[in-house]
Amino acid sequence: MPYFFGTKSTYDKGVITISTLMDISEKLLQGIGVTFTILLASALFSYLMAFIAGLCRLSDNVIIRKGTGFYVEVFRGTSLIVQLFWFYYALPMLFGFNSLDNWWIGVIAIGLNYGAYLSEVVRSSILAVSKGQSEAATALNMSRFQRMRLVIFPQAVRMMLPEFGNYTIQILKGTSLVSLIGLQDILYHGESLRNVSSMEMGGLIYFVALIFYFVLALPLIFFTRKAEKIAKKGVAN
Repeated sequence: MPYFFGTKSTYDKGVITISTLMDISEKLLQGIGVTFTILLASALFSYLMAFIAGLCRLSDNVIIRKGTGFYVEVFRGTSLIVQLFWFYYALPMLFGFNSLDNWWIGVIAIGLNYGAYLSEVVRSSILAVSKGQSEAATALNMSRFQRMRLVIFPQAVRMMLPEFGNYTIQILKGTSLVSLIGLQDILYHGESLRNVSSMEMGGLIYFVALIFYFVLALPLIFFTRKAEKIAKKGVAN
């Protein structure tokens, strides 16, 4: 029987063995699929919301601009944990979404939260492109859509990349909160393991969980560094 079900082990004597680490890792691996899919889906959703909200905040229509601004400020000004619980408890009560899966609740809450932050990255990056670029495109008789698609947006995206990479790492960290609504991610399995282990074992369990999250973050860190190099090349003035 594994050590974490209360049997005597070398860890009880203060010795950490390879077997101990393997047992913990095996348990945490059961949640890596949920963590990864939540990360992927919520990141894509947050990118979508970022571009929609970022562009809407630049709209000439005051209703669209103010409405989007309200969404951004609400989600930036409140806790992700509170938002997660609100979607989990309030949505079923208000709209009768009793069949809405917890996985979707996690994706929606995380996506809307980080989408609000990223929308400011989109908006500020577009505004950072020199006005001379837009004026030159206008002189070439380009429509507003053509100016945005062919001139402004390609330069703005280059500036967005580093922040998008940084926020994607933050999204990965945010996925650990979905265990609070019962999703069986890495942290959920770590917590369930700790609940049937000794208090001293908790530190080791969470250390292994930390390593798991760091390994998942490594490709994102690599991408962010590459994006920073691209952004340093600058944009046309």
